[in-house]
Amino acid sequence: MRQGSERAPSLALWLNEATALAGLGAYAATLPWWRLAPRGDGHPVLVLPGLVQSDRSTLPLRTFLKARGHDVHAWTLGINTGRPALVEDRLLPQLRALHARSGRAVSVVGWSMGGLFARELAKRAPEAVRQVITLGSPFAGDAKASNAWRLYQLLSGQRAGDPAIAARFAGPLPVATSAIYSRIDGIVAWRCCINDTAGTAPAENIEVRSTHFGLGHHPAVLWALADRLAQAEAAWSPFEPPPGLHWMYPARKTAPKTHKTKETHDDAGQTSRPLRPRGAGHRRLARPGAADGRGAG
Repeated sequence: MRQGSERAPSLALWLNEATALAGLGAYAATLPWWRLAPRGDGHPVLVLPGLVQSDRSTLPLRTFLKARGHDVHAWTLGINTGRPALVEDRLLPQLRALHARSGRAVSVVGWSMGGLFARELAKRAPEAVRQVITLGSPFAGDAKASNAWRLYQLLSGQRAGDPAIAARFAGPLPVATSAIYSRIDGIVAWRCCINDTAGTAPAENIEVRSTHFGLGHHPAVLWALADRLAQAEAAWSPFEPPPGLHWMYPARKTAPKTHKTKETHDDAGQTSRPLRPRGAGHRRLARPGAADGRGAG
C-alpha cells in the first residue's frame, strides 16, 4: 500500500465508537450460544491489548477463549504505551517462556497496537509462534491515517511514521496470520489493517462490522478467533463461516482489491487455497431466524 494513500476515519465514525459499550450487552446475552463455537486443543494463546489499554480491556475476549479450551495468557505489563522497547525487554522473554514451558508454539492475538507487537514477535521468534491474529491493527500504510497517532507519539516518545519502526511491523510474516478488520473502524483506517497475501506463509483478511473498541467482544470476531485457533497446527486453511453464520460477515464480493499474486485471491486479499481438514471442534449451525448481521460494536 502506498504510504500516505489513506486518511484517518471521519468524525462520524470516530463518534460512533461510543456505541462499543452497548456491544458488551450483546456479548453477555449471546454467551450461551457461543458454546457452540469451535473448541481449541489447549495450546497457549497470548493476548495483547491496544494502545492506552491494559489486560482489563481484553478480559471478555480472554474469558471467551478460555471457555473454548485454550491456555490463555494476558500480557501482564499494565498500560500499553506503544514503546517499541517493550517487545525486546518484556514480550520476547514472556513468549519464549510460554513456549518453553508448554513445549508448544504460541498463538498471539493482538488488538490494535497489540497486533503490531504480535507481528514483531512472529518476526523475531517464528519458532515460538504458531499464528498471529490481529484485530484492527494498522501495520500497513500511513501511520497517521489514524485518530490516535498523536496519542501514540505522546506515550511512546516515537514519531508516527518513523520508517525504522514501521518496518518492524509491516510486510509478510514467517507464520500464518489472519487480519480482522472493519470498514466502520473509527480509530484507524481499515485499509491499513489488511494483510498482503503475497508472502510464502498463509495470510488472510476477515472483514467484520464493528467499531474499533468493540472488536474485543463482537460476536463475529469471537467466532472467527475460535475458528482460527481451533485449527490443527499443520493444517491451516482460509476462514469460511459456517452456513448459519454467513450473515455476520459482510459479503466478500464488496471487499477491496489490494494484492495480486500467483495464487488466486478474492477481493479482500483472501487466499483461495484449497481447504484442508479443519481441527476437531468445528460445528455447523442452523441460521438464526431473525438475525440482521449488523451486531452492535
